[in-house]
Amino acid sequence: QVQLVESGGGLVQAGGSLRLSCAASGNTNSIRAMGWYRQVPGKQRELVARITGGTSINYADSVRGRFTITSDNAKNTMYLQMNSLKPEDTAVYYCAVDRPFGLRDWGQGTQVTVSS
Repeated sequence: QVQLVESGGGLVQAGGSLRLSCAASGNTNSIRAMGWYRQVPGKQRELVARITGGTSINYADSVRGRFTITSDNAKNTMYLQMNSLKPEDTAVYYCAVDRPFGLRDWGQGTQVTVSS
């Protein structure tokens, strides 16, 4: 199992920036992909950005060009740099890692609120 701890959420005005961090511990050698997801009340959790195999990166259309996902393997930490934030980016953001056999571990989530 991999344990994940997010940090960096908060309240920001529209147009501002935040950087989320996700620190991984445990069986980190088993990680095959890592990503950020977000969820608002009453809606399904959605993919924001994902790194697969350390090199392939995917972004949701709604954040492409504004958000950047990176990872520091030496620190077992993943980041999400969020620029030009919009009120519709308000959500609880979760980091997750994928391991073999369809296993996925989730962090506890961090609230991001963008005021207009």
